[in-house]
Parts: sequence; structure tokens; C-alpha cells
Amino acid sequence: MSTRTLISPAALVKARGKRLYWSAFALVTGGFTLAFLGPLYWLVSSGFKDTQEVVRTPPTLVPESFTPENYSRAWEVMDLSGLLFNTFYYAFGALLFQLVLDVAAAYSLSKLRPVLGKAILGMMLATLMIPATVLVVPQYLTVLDVPIIERNLLNSPWAIWLPSVTNAFNIFLLKRFFDSIPKELLDAASMDGASPMRILWSIVLPISRPILGVVSIFAVVGVWKDFLWPMLTLPDPAKQTLNVGIYSLSNGVPVNVLIAALTIASLPTLLVFLVFQRNIMGGLTAGSLKG
Repeated sequence: MSTRTLISPAALVKARGKRLYWSAFALVTGGFTLAFLGPLYWLVSSGFKDTQEVVRTPPTLVPESFTPENYSRAWEVMDLSGLLFNTFYYAFGALLFQLVLDVAAAYSLSKLRPVLGKAILGMMLATLMIPATVLVVPQYLTVLDVPIIERNLLNSPWAIWLPSVTNAFNIFLLKRFFDSIPKELLDAASMDGASPMRILWSIVLPISRPILGVVSIFAVVGVWKDFLWPMLTLPDPAKQTLNVGIYSLSNGVPVNVLIAALTIASLPTLLVFLVFQRNIMGGLTAGSLKG
């Protein structure tokens, strides 16, 4: 079965066809590279400029006043080490809760088939249609005075961890992957005397490593990039996340030092994507098992 392209194979073997193909390829590749890497380069290079050069018009493409001290100054002045620790703490705590509770919910909906399971899944997915900003006020009132236990969760990691667990998108991803696991495999383990918990731990989770990796990255990045919710629930400067802390300390800080701090803040998530990009794509497209 042949694949149709914009340029036919017959035209591609000709010199004019080859020039057209490689010109279009270079144009598209260069355009997307510039669109994605251009802002990143501008962010990093501006962190090496002095105060006058950063605000110069027209701006300089290559820093003329190369001052790498901006990054060390941003690290010290804005206490980025403490903010990074707080953010890692909140992010990996949210990751732990999501892996435990979201996996349990998805496994129950997929394999245990509870009563009204489809209705529960439908209501979960319906929450994806609600804009996140609409939920800010009711969530804030909830953590301000948690029903039943009547506790105030402000300035505690629970204010970050508990709302992050209710992630319908991650539960849906996990359920779709669990649905693709052959029922015969689980039935064989059940006939050998394995309990549902044993099947989950020994069979389902090892098979599900790709999608677990994707959910883990989504969980960490979701907490890392969030700004509004941590700003509302973590007013104590000593407990703030990286984004909120940089915003709170930005007054009176030179713009080049602020840009250097923003560059440092963006590096962890960028490195995570570069290292695990193959796992991300593989986990999103995984949905079947080969015999």
C-alpha cells in the first residue's frame, strides 16, 4: 500500500522535485525551531546582560555585556534554593498521592467494574469541561475550613496535595491503558489464587510503567507551573513555591537578575521533558499489548 504525499515519488527523483522538497523541509523545520527555541534563547541570553542592555531599544541579539554573575546573584538574593526545595516537596508529594489514589480509582473503574462505574467516570470527565478558575473559590473555601474535620489547611502542603489528587484526566489515561490489558492475563492470575490487590501490584503495575511515567510527569509539572493556587493557599514566604516566591520578591530586584531567576526556575521542567520526551510520547500512544 503506497502512501500519498505532497510530492509524488516520480517528481521527488528529479532535481527540481528534490530542491522543492528540501526547501520546504528546511523552511518548516527552521520556522518551528525558531518559534520554540527563540523565546528560550531570549530568556537565557537576557540573563547574561546588564541592566542597561536588557532594556535597550532595539534589543541586542547577543549579549555585549556578558555578566554571568546575574545567575549567582539571583540564586542568593531570591533564595532560590529554599524555593526549589519547597516546590520539589510539594510536587513529589502530589505525585505520590496521585500514583496511589488515581491508580486505585482507574483500576477499580477498569477491572473491578463497580456499580454505577460508568456514571462515576462520566461525572469525572464532566469536570474537565469546567474552567479551572471557576473552581478556585469553592476549593479555597474548602481548604479554609475542611468539612467534617474542620481544619484550616492554609500554609500546609495538604492545600497543594489534596486538590491535585482529583485529576480526572490522569484517571482517564490510566483507565484507558488498564482497559487495553488482556482480560485473559488477569483471569489466569486470578485462577492461580491471586487477589485483586496482588494482580494490581504484580501484573498491572509492571505492564503500566509507560503510562505511569506520563502521569508522573504531568503531576510534577502541574504543581511546578501552578501560580494562582499556591499564591492563595501559601501566604507564608517561607513555604511558597518557586513561581510565587519569585513574584513576591521581584519588587526592587533588577530586571536582569529577575530574568536570571526565571531562567533557573524553568530549567528543571525543561530538563525533565528533554530526558523523558521518548517516555512521554510512548506512554501517550501506548494502548495495546503485543503477543
